[in-house]
Order: sequence, then C-alpha cells, then structure tokens
Amino acid sequence: MTSDIAALVDFYVREKELPRERVLQALESAFLTAYRKMVPGSEQIEQIFADINTQKGIVRIKAIMTVVPDDDVTDAFNEVPLSLAQRKAAEIQPGDTLTVNITPSDFGRIAVQTARQTMQQSIRKAEQEMLMESFKDRAGDIVTGTVRRFDKGDIIVDIDKFEGIVPARQRIPGEDYAPNDKMRFYICEVRDGVRGPEVILSRSHPNLVRRLFESEVVEIADHTVEIREIARDAGYRTKIAVCSADPNVDPVGACVGMRGSRVKSIVNELNHEKIDILEWTEDKAAFVESAIAPVKPMSVTVDEASREVRVIVEDDREVAKAIGRKGQNARLTARLISTPSEKWDVKVRAYDPQAEINQRLKDAAKALAKELEIGDEIAFGLITMGGTTASAIVGMPAADIAENLNITPEEAEAIISRARTIAG
Repeated sequence: MTSDIAALVDFYVREKELPRERVLQALESAFLTAYRKMVPGSEQIEQIFADINTQKGIVRIKAIMTVVPDDDVTDAFNEVPLSLAQRKAAEIQPGDTLTVNITPSDFGRIAVQTARQTMQQSIRKAEQEMLMESFKDRAGDIVTGTVRRFDKGDIIVDIDKFEGIVPARQRIPGEDYAPNDKMRFYICEVRDGVRGPEVILSRSHPNLVRRLFESEVVEIADHTVEIREIARDAGYRTKIAVCSADPNVDPVGACVGMRGSRVKSIVNELNHEKIDILEWTEDKAAFVESAIAPVKPMSVTVDEASREVRVIVEDDREVAKAIGRKGQNARLTARLISTPSEKWDVKVRAYDPQAEINQRLKDAAKALAKELEIGDEIAFGLITMGGTTASAIVGMPAADIAENLNITPEEAEAIISRARTIAG
C-alpha cells in the first residue's frame, strides 16, 4: 500500500497545490469513512482516528477507549476490559484511557480505493477554502485568466489555478470567447454560491477600464494623474475624465502615450472599444463643450435647478454628431458630470430663433417666480405682459393683472405688494 498512499498524497500536493497537512487531513477523513463502511456499528465509536505513515505506506485505524473492570463492560465500542488493557500497559487502572488498534485484517488496497473516491469531497472543500483565502481581499483587482468552458450561459475561466465565473451580464456585447483565449478580467466580488465560494469576473465593468489605465499609465499609478470619472457603454465607447496634480503634466497626453501607444494597448485589450479621454473641469459648460468636440456649440447653458446642460448647435447634422450614435455621446457625458446624489442630463438641439426666445422667456419666468414666490405659469404671464422685473410689475394696474392672468384682484394686489417690497 506504500506506493498507493504516497502517490495519492503527491498528486494532490503537486497538481492541486494544496498544503501537505491539508491533504493528510482529508486523507484521514477518507480512511475513516472507508472504515465505517467496512465495519458495521463503527459509527458508535466516540474517539477514532487514522494513523497514517506515508513513508511506510501503513494506515492504522485506532480508537481511544476507556478502561473498565472486566465485569463492567457495557459498551464494546468505547470500553476495554481491565485485564486486556493490562496486557498492553501493566500499570493501567480503571478510568484510564487506552489507544487501541482496531484496524481490520483486510483493511488494505480496497480501503485506499474507497479513500480515493471519498476524499474528493474533502479536497474540493479544501480547494474552496484556498479559493476564498486567495481572493477574499482581491475584489476590485484585475486578473489575467484563460477561458476554459461554458456552463449554462456562464464562462468558466482559469485564474491562478482556480476557476472564476463570468456571468452573461458581465460580458462585453459582441465579444467572442473561445477555449484557451487569454484576457484580463475585473474581479467584481467573491461570494458564497450554491457550489461553494465563487469568484465573479467581469469584462464589462467600468472599473476594468480604470484598472487597465492604472497598470498602463505610470502617472496614474504614482497619483500624478487622477481618473475623476468613467462612463462606459461596454463594447462600444468609454469616456474617461482625468486631471493632473502637476501643472507640468498633461493628463490627457499621459493617458494617450507616445503616438497613442498606451491607449492603443487598452483599446486592443477591450476588443477595439472606442475610448475618449477628456480633461476634467468643475465647469460643466466647458466640460460638455469639450466632450462633444469636434462639434462647436453656439451656446452651452447650465440649469442648476433642473440639472440640465443645454447645448445649442447650428443645425440637425451637428446635433447628430454631438449626441453620437443612439445618443451615446450625450448619455455618457451626462454620466460623467452626474454624482450618486445628482443625476444630470445633456440636451442638444439645433438653433431655432423662436425656440430660443421661448426658452429665454421660460428661464426668466423661473427666476421671477422664485423671486416673487409665485407659480411659474403666473410668472410667465407677467413677463408676456411686460412685467419682466419687480420694478416693472409695481407700475402695472392690479385689474389688468387679474384679468390677463385669470386671478382675483386680491391675488393681483398681493403680487404687486411683494414686487414693491423687492423693488424697494
């Protein structure tokens, strides 16, 4: 049995890269399982262990039994008669314990075969524990993996002797995955799944782009250049906003690299996904204008109240260029200027003189409504009557205001009174 046991231990230590102690632990458990299958009633033994000598290839199943007077033996599985115990240790007394060899005479190659089968579960558990230990603190990192197979819509990837899972929702749309393909993945999480610990990988997560830039761009790694925001439509386009802590370092140029070498490397890794690199600024108007380049807007207006950036361009062709395919450019730009607590929108339209006038009237009405603490509709009506400021409203007859805005004379007087207070 020497070669069988040694080969079994060496296989799991070498091929599975498991600690030798953990393999021996699993092997002992497997031999005890094999013993219990061979010996009826052995599950009643309270203290039992397998003594394994891998060098000699010897396995002994032993039990720790309590010594009792010969006439008091009631549990043959856990008690040993005093007379029998004293043959092994003359000084032993009732109440002491004795380790007894209970190995069956035919406990040999069959036991090894049984152990080989039953220890699979223990080894699997050991692998899962190693997986959890290796990756529990690595969520948020990137790792290089090799595609192995497909399993019910998921992709199984080899990563550092373990397996990771790429769910369908974490794949890049349109990207091909074939066995033995090597690529880099973002570790989303390590979680307890139905089959044990699972390392969830992603190719579509925005932070995959972040980590790729951190590994490719030295200035990002040493914190000279900072990635402020990333917005990604995986498989199509990513927009990344960067800034520099050193006025002598161009953050966009650092990310692009000499002749585009750095960004090209990342684009190739992401299956030729388009990447736009923008210099970050807190000025939303300036940032949006940069994001829709090469389109040159006629005007860019930031509406803090409605959290909108309104862009006016020359014609419909310029609108199409500015918003991008299916509105992608405007949508990603809006994500860059948004925060978890404030969702912004970027709206682009062609220049329309009448629409421009209407928009200015609406903006003026909002400002007036806030100033006089009245509704937007009432404010808009006052502006169309010529009451564009508090001073102008003071000089307007209350009767005219009431009639035109369909409000009571008292309400009209109240508006004039508030306007008079503001105008001084």
